[in-house]
Amino acid sequence: MAKKNSKRGGETPQVAIRDLTPMLRQYLRAKESCPDSILFFRMGDFYEMFFEDAEVASRILEIALTSRDGGRAGRVPMCGVPHHAAQGYMAKLIKAGKTVAICDQVEDPKQAKGLVKREIVRTITPGTLIEPSLLEEKKNNYLATLNVLDRSAGIAFVELSTGEFLATELDGPATPQNLREELAKMAPAECLYPLSVEGHEWIETLQADLPDTAFKAVEEDLFDRSQARRMLLDHYELHSLKGFGLENLSVAIGCAGAALGYLMDTQKSDIVHLKSIRVYYPHDYLVVDKATQRSLELLATMSEGKRSGSLLGVLDSTATSIGGRLLKRWITHPLVDIVQIRKRHEAVEELVGAPQERSVLRSVLSGISDLERLLGRLSCTSGMPRDMKALGDSLGKIPELRLVLSGFSSEMVRGLRDSLDDLDDLTDLISKAIVDHPPATVTEGGIFRDGYDERLDEFKGLVRDGKSWIASLQQDEISRTGIASLKIGYNKVFGYYIEVTKPNVHLVPADYQRKQTLVNAERYVTPALKEREEEIVHADERMMELEYELFQELRREVCKQTARIQKDAEIIAQTDVLLSLADVATSNRYSKPDVTDEYGIVIEDGRHPVVEKIGVDREFVPNGTVMDADNASLLVLTGPNMAGKSTYLRQVALIVLMAQMGSFVPAKRAQIGVVDRIFTRIGASDNLVRGESTFMIEMNETASILNCATDRSLIVIDEMGRGTSTFDGISIAWAVAEYVHDKIGAKTLFATHYHELTELAKELKRAKNLNVAVREWGGKVIFLYRVVDGGADHSYGVQVARLAGLPQSVLDRARLILESLECGAFAPAVGRSIPAQQLALFPQESESAVLGELEEVDLDQMSPRDALDFLYHLRKLYRKPR
Repeated sequence: MAKKNSKRGGETPQVAIRDLTPMLRQYLRAKESCPDSILFFRMGDFYEMFFEDAEVASRILEIALTSRDGGRAGRVPMCGVPHHAAQGYMAKLIKAGKTVAICDQVEDPKQAKGLVKREIVRTITPGTLIEPSLLEEKKNNYLATLNVLDRSAGIAFVELSTGEFLATELDGPATPQNLREELAKMAPAECLYPLSVEGHEWIETLQADLPDTAFKAVEEDLFDRSQARRMLLDHYELHSLKGFGLENLSVAIGCAGAALGYLMDTQKSDIVHLKSIRVYYPHDYLVVDKATQRSLELLATMSEGKRSGSLLGVLDSTATSIGGRLLKRWITHPLVDIVQIRKRHEAVEELVGAPQERSVLRSVLSGISDLERLLGRLSCTSGMPRDMKALGDSLGKIPELRLVLSGFSSEMVRGLRDSLDDLDDLTDLISKAIVDHPPATVTEGGIFRDGYDERLDEFKGLVRDGKSWIASLQQDEISRTGIASLKIGYNKVFGYYIEVTKPNVHLVPADYQRKQTLVNAERYVTPALKEREEEIVHADERMMELEYELFQELRREVCKQTARIQKDAEIIAQTDVLLSLADVATSNRYSKPDVTDEYGIVIEDGRHPVVEKIGVDREFVPNGTVMDADNASLLVLTGPNMAGKSTYLRQVALIVLMAQMGSFVPAKRAQIGVVDRIFTRIGASDNLVRGESTFMIEMNETASILNCATDRSLIVIDEMGRGTSTFDGISIAWAVAEYVHDKIGAKTLFATHYHELTELAKELKRAKNLNVAVREWGGKVIFLYRVVDGGADHSYGVQVARLAGLPQSVLDRARLILESLECGAFAPAVGRSIPAQQLALFPQESESAVLGELEEVDLDQMSPRDALDFLYHLRKLYRKPR
């Protein structure tokens, strides 16, 4: 019986397999091996789907659901898509959370005896994409595997389209937060984990926190260390994993083996282009957790998730896809090694000082295609002649690239140049083999140049000579028969034919043999034409077969040099990123930062790299920052909304991050003491699915900061405690600031509307007050966007509310309530206040009149609202000018 599949929300009709047609029986046998995937079953020029797959796919793809004769079982549901347009449909299914198994014809239908043999040749999942139409050029598409054993967590990342392979074990005990942070930086499309942890709290937490990642439980054996180790050793033909630095990382070995095994299973091949595994350690990089990545808008904007308006959008001037992907990695993985950071800065500095060479370098890089993904497709046997041609053309640019780099002397650029492999042997091989304008597919023919292969040249000659003979035959037959309209044609069904119109049939010679009758003409063949046709068709078929074989041989030869090509691709990517940073530094007036191992941060005239570029209707106002271990490790920043506090906080964090990733920074001068982590607690959000309120998320993030920060960290906090009552909020914010100052010692920027926190500067040795200067004029607030010493004593909230368009009556009443609170006349009931405090709300010359009004009422007997109403009307009578 056909099987049910409850995971995908449908079930195959319960029919006896023996009642189905042979083709449908073949379909169901294939389906048994991929019950959770949509099966694309190749039939001629279409991929067909049947039963529940057809019902599900037709809804998602919005294509017609039809039916097909299923034999004695009756008609069965069916839908299909053209094979030449299948990638677009596959992309839609993948985006809808499905996987696609491709069942292709694996023998020539002409040679088949009975039913054409079909096999599943590949399974496409979110983390195993290689098709250009399914991928973003400058975005990685990682498959991740993770496991936790004895409180140790391991993760592996692999990108099938580029061959990149990474593995790590996390520092310290495994927690959902540690796993989330590492996964968030790499943003995998798919993440595998063992079935044994299905339903564990940390898996559910990761699924909720990383909604763009498809999580999938797989068999436990896939993560078995012994099995994984054997698989890795066999794949890389090694005796030990020590060369990778992986030998003693048990959990990471299991994860790496699980990734390799999953790819081999889904791709039905050995994945020969996977690079050697690179083991990395999170503590080698500045840690940027998910909250920080989001609030600093490193890769995308918070509001719309767009690249434009993010730090990546500003810094990315790369000329290649591989460079674009590496730049993203540099942004999410800034360095902590001062020597390596300075090497990057020196390289950027040298490029900044060579504008003409930069222009030439950009021209060369622009001619280099995506080497990693071209090689990936060729290695996975999906590469086409045009991929091979693009690879050869790109490799041909390497000598020119080396020549341009020879003019530079910085250590990093010199190292890149010296490591380049010209790959002349591969360039020559591909150049001699592939024509200038190859066909789109490997089955069309016309791939190879004349002279590449003697056998192929012989078949080409037979085909050309035969077609020339046929072309001359037409003129000969016209002369012989006297039929001026006679023509010779060809189609796939009937082959070559001589076509004669009906009025001229009486002129047809006796050796013409009728082949086909049309409405207005008759088609004939002659023995000579038939004989030559067989020669041409046979030669053409052999030519196509030989071209296919030759292309596969060429592909294998090229893939033998995978490591050399991948190394050059890495060098090209680094060169491109350095060039991009130099171009951006020049156009945006960035300066080279001085990165040290000291504690402090000194920024002169710092700017927000994104805000200054978005085209606001005013000139950006730069601001300085000074933080040190003795007097200013905790900066308390006050001032009104819209004055620029959040911009200031973020720009300091971004300048530090840019400096440590190797970029120049938007400042007149910057001296940056290396930090190990950047923490941000900015903005309000909730997660109702997990039952977490805005305040709970705020406290979770705060707890993470207090538990993980060190004295080498940078902490940025904006408006802590706003999600609860005023007194609770002030208390928590005060206590957190004290703890960071006394216990952690991290460099901290603390923006707040709680003016009470300005008292911290009096009590804490290394606390200092800053405020964003404003001026009030004619009842309006003017923002100066300048950060100055000292604390603010006014938030100007009512004035900002006026700018937002609140009704005047609401603003008047809010101002009265505010003034009542500020003079202590409204706590908790307006009527229970001292008359002198009430009088502070009115002009001094009105004091006697107001006292007379107050004597006529008993405020103590009024509700707070009625008392406030009474004061509101008095204010209208005796308005005190502001």
